Amino acid sequence: MASRNRITPETTSGIWWYDFRLPLSVGRNKAWAVPASAGLVTRAGTAKTCSGLQCLFLPTMLLNNRHERIMTLDAAIEVRDLTKSYRSGLLRRRFEALRGVSLRVERGEIFGLLGPNGAGKTTLIKVLLGIVRRSGGSATLLGRSAGDRAGRMKVGYLPENLRIANHHTALTALEYYGKLSGLSWQEIKSERFRLLESVGLADRTRESVKKFSKGMLQRLGLAQALLHDPELLILDEPTDGLDPVGRSHVRNVLTQLKTQGKTVFLNSHMLQEVELICDRVAILDRGLVKAVGDVHELAGEQTEGVELEIVVAASEDVVRASLGARDIASCRTDRDGTYRVVIQLADQAAVDHCIDDLRASGISIVGLSRRRITLEDAFLKLFAEDAEVVGSRT
Repeated sequence: MASRNRITPETTSGIWWYDFRLPLSVGRNKAWAVPASAGLVTRAGTAKTCSGLQCLFLPTMLLNNRHERIMTLDAAIEVRDLTKSYRSGLLRRRFEALRGVSLRVERGEIFGLLGPNGAGKTTLIKVLLGIVRRSGGSATLLGRSAGDRAGRMKVGYLPENLRIANHHTALTALEYYGKLSGLSWQEIKSERFRLLESVGLADRTRESVKKFSKGMLQRLGLAQALLHDPELLILDEPTDGLDPVGRSHVRNVLTQLKTQGKTVFLNSHMLQEVELICDRVAILDRGLVKAVGDVHELAGEQTEGVELEIVVAASEDVVRASLGARDIASCRTDRDGTYRVVIQLADQAAVDHCIDDLRASGISIVGLSRRRITLEDAFLKLFAEDAEVVGSRT
């Protein structure tokens, strides 16, 4: 680049972007943004920033005779008004598995897909991978239409119930899947031990998979999904059947993948695991997207006011008399005789008044904390509100 280039680092979703000036020989002197990890270039100021950067299409150009291409940074996954319907039964009744699903997964993030059984999560994954055809709408993976062969070669996939022939060991299974992915023997050999070690199977490499537990098969499945070094990883219930140690191994692997600029799209019903690892989530219910956003933002949207947990050295009757008409969410007497109560309050002023009333009643406060609203709390509240709406209509 010309010496006049001005470089200023900015962070967007963990990717370093550089604002600099193109040489005059390329065209007019304008500001551009370069994602260093991807080697792509797009005009600065024309993109809309969400959790990542949405770029506009630019024609191919050359930079300083080095044949560097100016390209768009496509989303890892983009779904617009996606529908999928089936017909079943003797009367061939129509069932809508996906009803206008729209979401966008940026490159370099870990994105979680949540929802109850029958929400359409696995159907969405199958459409993205080209296993089933969509009925309407559009879906792209890494800038290519869902199901495109060239796009699928850059995707690693772990199904919910991975089945591996019993005659395989962990090593031969990776050899088999590596060949299916078009890898050479040398490429497979250079990666297999490292991957098995990363998922906690370093001491079981030559053991028959028929002796593997479900959790061990899941970890082996994760290793095969990573073998061909994909840009995008799609995982269907990756921690299902894993013990705490196995879940920790998987979390570490996914965190490392994120630091390498990889994208992870996972479907899980284990909300605590999703909360620990995901940047953003989408909640799907009966084929509709109920909410999309940052994990903590979603939790915040589903709660109002302050939830306060208080532990006191007093009886239930005394505490309830002091609290009066305040909204008590839950209460119990602990083994040590203390009384634990969770109260829903409007704001900090209400918290102060509540504490003042307890102290004025001579109640000794043993513990006091604001209760953190978890993703599971937000999830359950969202579906409870929907159930109330449905009930009111019937």
